[in-house]
Amino acid sequence: MSESLNQASHLQGSEGFHTPSARVYISYDPANPPSHPGANWTRFVCISDTHSHTFSVPSGDVLLHSGDLSRLGREDEIGATIEWLRSLDHGVKIIIAGNHDLPLHEEWYEDSYYAFHDKKESSTAIKSLVDSDANRDRGLIYLQDEQYTFSTKEGGREWSVYGSPWQPYFGGWAFNYLPEEAYDRVSAIPEVDILLTHGPPHNILDKTFTNVNAGCPTLLAHLSKMRGPPLLHVFGHIHEARGAVRHSWLQADEDQCFSDSECSPALGTRETIMVNAANLPLGRQAIRPGPGGQRIPCGGLGFQPVIVDLLDSVTRLEM
Repeated sequence: MSESLNQASHLQGSEGFHTPSARVYISYDPANPPSHPGANWTRFVCISDTHSHTFSVPSGDVLLHSGDLSRLGREDEIGATIEWLRSLDHGVKIIIAGNHDLPLHEEWYEDSYYAFHDKKESSTAIKSLVDSDANRDRGLIYLQDEQYTFSTKEGGREWSVYGSPWQPYFGGWAFNYLPEEAYDRVSAIPEVDILLTHGPPHNILDKTFTNVNAGCPTLLAHLSKMRGPPLLHVFGHIHEARGAVRHSWLQADEDQCFSDSECSPALGTRETIMVNAANLPLGRQAIRPGPGGQRIPCGGLGFQPVIVDLLDSVTRLEM
C-alpha cells in the first residue's frame, strides 16, 4: 500500500487550522472575515460547485474555482457565472470546468447532449465565454489540462498552477474517466504549487451520503509519488464532504491541527493542504437545524468559500 494512504486528520467542530506556512479558514463571520496576514503572504479564496449561483466572496489575492460553474452548461448559465466572476475583486482568478459544465467537454457533448439538453448548445461559443483574451486581460484564467504561472505583486513570488476538470465515472456526465483510463488522465498532472481538480483524491474529503469514498485512487497514488506534491490542492464534486485537511504524504506521526493552534510537521514529511471547496449544500446538509428548517443558500453557513493564506517563501519541499 502506498505511503500516501495514511489518513488525513479531519477538523470536525473547528473553524480552521494553522501551520507555520499556512492559515486555513473553513468557517468565519462573512461580515468580518479574517484579516489578510500581510505583504509576505498570498491569500487564496477557494470555491467550487457554484452551479450558476452567486454569493458574497471574501476579498483576496487569488480566486480558485474547481468546477461546476453552471447547472447544465447552457450558454446563459455560463455567461452569468463569468459575469459574476469578473465582478469579483481578486487580481487573479483561476477556474476549471466540472461534470455539469457539459459543452466544455466538446467531443463527449457532440454525442451525448440529447441526454441533458433538448437543443444542442454551441461548445465553441461557450468555450469563448470562459477562455478569451478579454478574460485573461482581466486576470480570469480558464485551465483545461493546462499549467499556468502567475504573480500577485510586482517582483513577488511566482506561483504555478495546473487545472484538470476530470473525475472517475459518475452517472454519465461530462469529464468522466473509467478506471482503466485513470492513469493516462492523472499522470499528465505535473508538480506545481497549486492543483485544481474537479474530483477529489481517494479517501480525502470524498465521502458521499451513501458512505462511499468516491475519490480517485490513481490520483492519490500519483500525488504520493511526487517529490514535491502541491502546497494546495482544491477540488469539489462531493458536496457533502466540503472542508479542509492537512494531509501528510508519509506514515510519520501526524500533528493534529485545530483552530488557533500552531503545528510543526515531522522532519522530512511532505504535506498538502487539501480543500473540498463545494459551495452548494445538498440533501440533509442543505437544511438548517432547528424550527422551521430553513434552507442554507449556496455559499451560506457551512458552505462558505474556504480561505487559505500561504507564506510566499514556502516551497513544496518545506511545507
